[in-house]
Amino acid sequence: MYYLYMVRCNDNSLYTGITTDLERRILEHNGSKKGAKYTKSRRPVTLVYEEKFENRAEASKREYAVKKLTKSEKEELL
Repeated sequence: MYYLYMVRCNDNSLYTGITTDLERRILEHNGSKKGAKYTKSRRPVTLVYEEKFENRAEASKREYAVKKLTKSEKEELL
């Protein structure tokens, strides 16, 4: 299983990514060197959205589409 997820950062921005383990990934964003460079200076982050996919290809396609949305469109999705 793959997950598309969005987290809300401390500065109210949204970060979108994919993972196979949501709990681990959120922990990485909040306190590990494995977290994304973008979120390191915007901690803490909070999970606000997730979708499940059968494989990485589907998750990646959806991630690409979501990343193209404006912030207001992402907020509507939430």
